[in-house]
Amino acid sequence: MNNKVAFEDLGIIDYKEAWDYQEKLFSGIIDIKMRNRVNPENQEATPNYLLFCEHPHVYTLGKHGSEENLLANMLELSNKKATYYKINRGGDITYHGPGQIVGYPILDLDNFSPDIHKYVYNLEEAVIRTIAEYGLKGGRLDGASGVWLDPDDPARARKICAIGIRSSRWVTMHGFAFNVNTDLSYFDLINPCGFTDKQATSMQKELGRDIDMAEVKVRVKYYLGKIIGMELA
Repeated sequence: MNNKVAFEDLGIIDYKEAWDYQEKLFSGIIDIKMRNRVNPENQEATPNYLLFCEHPHVYTLGKHGSEENLLANMLELSNKKATYYKINRGGDITYHGPGQIVGYPILDLDNFSPDIHKYVYNLEEAVIRTIAEYGLKGGRLDGASGVWLDPDDPARARKICAIGIRSSRWVTMHGFAFNVNTDLSYFDLINPCGFTDKQATSMQKELGRDIDMAEVKVRVKYYLGKIIGMELA
């Protein structure tokens, strides 16, 4: 088991470029696991990665999502300088853009805990503990992934972090989108994560001020490492 995780902050990067990079790392881990399976006497340690980035305005639809949750046509997206991709993660439609911390853990969960539900719970927990340091109380909404504020109040429940992952042979990709200083008007063009009666929010909106992105990244990274058991490099 290898709990070492290579961390990389990609800065602002085109969504497709980041997706291709994820696929390359993801496939590399899968290839090692397949070789280990056919050659048990010569086992290779599988690497792990954690990528942080921000994307230019983009909407992504998960493999089980509905295009009806995209409320804009291609011309309207172009006018908003936004792109659109159908992708291979779980979940429905979401938005990525500047001011949002997007995290892509590409992990071999055999190095940690091979339990997808626990893994998603741990991603949520890292964000919940991060926003708690700013006086925000996050929680979980029954039947929905991600981190919510006021999840027990249907009239006020709002999402501050979306989660959608892909896994194969216990290797993960995609991850979370955490709204820090995000322009929330872009969520008006979708039913976020398929919900027609729930809103998105951000740390900036809740606290009434701009938030230091670098500071938040440090805290999210710390809690991810602590909760999942990653030795981050």
